[in-house]
Amino acid sequence: MSRPDSRPGRGAPDNRTPNRFNLAGREADGDWLDARDAHDGATHLRTTVAVERPRTIIARNSSPDIGFDRSINPYRGCEHGCIYCFARPTHAFHDLSPGLDFESKLFAKPEAAALLRTELGKRSYRVAPIAIGTNTDPYQPIEGKWRIMRSIVEVLAETRHPLMITTKSDRVVRDIDLLGPMAEQELVGVALSVTSLTSRISRTLEPRAPSPRKRLAAVEALVAAGIPTSVAIAPVVPGITDYELEHIVEAAAEAGARNVFYLPVRLPYEVAPLFRAWLDEHFPDRADKVMNIIRSLRGGRDNDPNFFTRMQGFGPWADLLATRFQIAVKKHGLNMGRNRLRTDLFRPPSGPQMQLL
Repeated sequence: MSRPDSRPGRGAPDNRTPNRFNLAGREADGDWLDARDAHDGATHLRTTVAVERPRTIIARNSSPDIGFDRSINPYRGCEHGCIYCFARPTHAFHDLSPGLDFESKLFAKPEAAALLRTELGKRSYRVAPIAIGTNTDPYQPIEGKWRIMRSIVEVLAETRHPLMITTKSDRVVRDIDLLGPMAEQELVGVALSVTSLTSRISRTLEPRAPSPRKRLAAVEALVAAGIPTSVAIAPVVPGITDYELEHIVEAAAEAGARNVFYLPVRLPYEVAPLFRAWLDEHFPDRADKVMNIIRSLRGGRDNDPNFFTRMQGFGPWADLLATRFQIAVKKHGLNMGRNRLRTDLFRPPSGPQMQLL
């Protein structure tokens, strides 16, 4: 049964999700908003964007199972609305729901490029690849207007700084004029996330992300421009998308991708109840089966936060996915070598006086 407070074109079924910061979810209490939805049906939810002004822009991490130690998030929240997004809980820090608020009440950081220039110019700065898109998507729809990601790439291209991009948007193709020359200097790699090739599943799983067809076309365009490009099958949702694993590997190879990798779905904190509500909404016939498989991957829990196992899971289902993936990769000749990014070409940004000369 469809939920009365669900919104057309959005990923989260509702805003009524518990969280760690005592934010009260809105329950139906008979007020005029509930009456309006009852008579008129659920209304479309408009996206709003607020300006965020952080003091620094490079975020650091020391996780031993992640291949980078620094990242940049041009935006907070993501309009793509992917129901499985593990970044959803971060919205609770702003007293906003990881549900519908995460995908409709967004934050942009227009001073990101200036902050980056300052941080790269410090004498203490040591070069290592910067990852962008590992939290929220830098090429989500609002990037078309704000162009914050574009300004960041401009700074990194100018300073010859290595960059790793992860996105599920074909909007990345817009920046080929910057990424192409960076690729010639071995400074950039791009990963396009393709979760499903089935439109019906994509429309509910990632309601405002570009279609899989557009993402694969973006892979072809990036490869044609000489940019090392991978496909991320992330996440694999057991019982929903796992049957497509081999098909996506094949599609990635046909698009010219060099490498491909996969990650089983993760359901940390507030994501788990949202995901269960999504299953009840869209796949009620198999909701229990899907959750049981996920728990078998996660040691009997909705989520396994432990390093290393959180990325691949463990047990029979994890072993089966790994075996299927390895066979498909070998069949299509992928993952023959890793993309190494150079760090020896970096040159600190020039100061304002030098820019005038």
